[in-house]
Amino acid sequence: MSADTSWRARSPSAFTCEKHPATGRRGMVITNHPLASAAGAEMLAAGGNAVDAAVAALFALTVVEPMMVGILGGGMAHIRLADGTHTVIDGQSTAPAATGPTTYTPDPTAPPGVMDTVGRRNAVGPTAVAVPGNLMGWCEALDRFGTFSRADVMEPAIRHASRGFRVTPYLHECVSDCAADMARDAAIAKLYLPGGAPIAAGARLVTGEYAETLRSVARDGPALLYTGSLGRLYADHMERTGGYITRADLSGYRTVTREPVRGTYRGHEIVGPPPPTSGPLHIIQMLNILEGFDIGGLGFGTVETVHLLAEVLKIAFADRAAATADPAFIKVPVEALLSKDYAARRRAAIDPSRAQAWSAEVAPEGSAYTTHITVADAYGNVVASTQTINSLFGARYMVPGTGMIPNNYMFVFDPRPGKASSVQPGKRVTSSMAPVIVLRDAKPVYALGLPGGLRIFPSVMQALSNLIDHGMSVQEAVEAPRVWTQGYGLELEGGIAEDVAAGLAAMGHDVLRVGNVAGGMSALRFHPDGTMEGASCWRADGTPVALGGGLARAGVRFRPEAVRGQR
Repeated sequence: MSADTSWRARSPSAFTCEKHPATGRRGMVITNHPLASAAGAEMLAAGGNAVDAAVAALFALTVVEPMMVGILGGGMAHIRLADGTHTVIDGQSTAPAATGPTTYTPDPTAPPGVMDTVGRRNAVGPTAVAVPGNLMGWCEALDRFGTFSRADVMEPAIRHASRGFRVTPYLHECVSDCAADMARDAAIAKLYLPGGAPIAAGARLVTGEYAETLRSVARDGPALLYTGSLGRLYADHMERTGGYITRADLSGYRTVTREPVRGTYRGHEIVGPPPPTSGPLHIIQMLNILEGFDIGGLGFGTVETVHLLAEVLKIAFADRAAATADPAFIKVPVEALLSKDYAARRRAAIDPSRAQAWSAEVAPEGSAYTTHITVADAYGNVVASTQTINSLFGARYMVPGTGMIPNNYMFVFDPRPGKASSVQPGKRVTSSMAPVIVLRDAKPVYALGLPGGLRIFPSVMQALSNLIDHGMSVQEAVEAPRVWTQGYGLELEGGIAEDVAAGLAAMGHDVLRVGNVAGGMSALRFHPDGTMEGASCWRADGTPVALGGGLARAGVRFRPEAVRGQR
């Protein structure tokens, strides 16, 4: 399991890992909450496969990590089966039919690169909610590729909702950050702001109404929301409160099965979901550009390396803004963005000694808070899935009587008309999700992803460079300090050395120190001997749970009684 530690000798930004990896050969579940990881591991221990475990973990996360994910959210599931096939289930949310390019008024005081609108109508409350896809997507994955029933995989979630669980300090801090908005809604405030104060770390949180909702879903399936009584209740509440989602929006929602995008980097194949998620497409684009530099030789966290990372990030974000969106509405130039020739042209324009502004060189041809799981089983199935309600606690209210917290995915659309990601009825949101599986010689070597909105795919790109260029262990790769920019300030985590920050500023970068870039990454490494090594980082409550051991050897008998002829 040892990794190459020589990168430390070349790095001015060395760091010490805060967490430890888990290893096993019968399966691995990594999520951003220990109870959700345990829920998935419970499925593996009972003989289920990686899809059973992934769906169980996701439902459990809606209970124990409610600020990040819910059945009224959206997301992407990237599934690799034991036969080597890859399937992407797109359960991203869509804009309601009643919305359009002029539904929201852009806030003229908003800083560059943000989607703020007047009155925050795309961020908080029923007007911020897009048509949900999570529940349909999760149930579809289970029906197509799982082996257990809905009741089996949802049992841990129902148990934790009905019996309660202990609030972590992380959940407490997230509630504190959103308390002012949540206080405006009686239903959500009753649970998370008892007595008017954020629920305390260590307190037991019971969500009984949500447990009943989950029991109904386990019995009746996703139709309960999309065409049944739960959907009618939800749509009626939308109508009463000025939201845009109707019964027709719910009944008309469909998931989409997509083929992944693929690219190569130094002998590795990078595989991930295609647009409307922009993550893997632009990860491959950035790695194609970096491939022409000796990143390993330049060293981790050096002025030279961070400068190159910043420049390729700016290039990717310029192209993303111009041309990446729902392919049903925008013909995304996927081949151009994946082209090694295009990368070479962009690479040639990088000045190694100074920061510069970048504009898009492609055009259409014609959340900040999320959760991610990484799961593998002993049969060879792998699931990397990123799911969300977008912002912390989504639209920051609760549908009365259900325990459900809606998404605020309308905040992801550009409120200005005429843009690739402008609002259009039925349009899927453009996300930065990047549930990636990396192959070498056609076999999985890594699977990873994380939450973090626009910071997701830049963080995955850096983790891949950490693994491939610098030879880090999987634990080091997920915990290493990150950087981020989309063309304005250059965010640096605290682990980037001060003299490196000064050197970057001297090159013209507008350096900003931040506590963390994006959220808790989970990553899985597949070793040649069959061992799986799972890691999570300090940026969330991430916990890898590995399965070892196994069943008794065939033919074994337990005979404690005396047998004739033996003593």
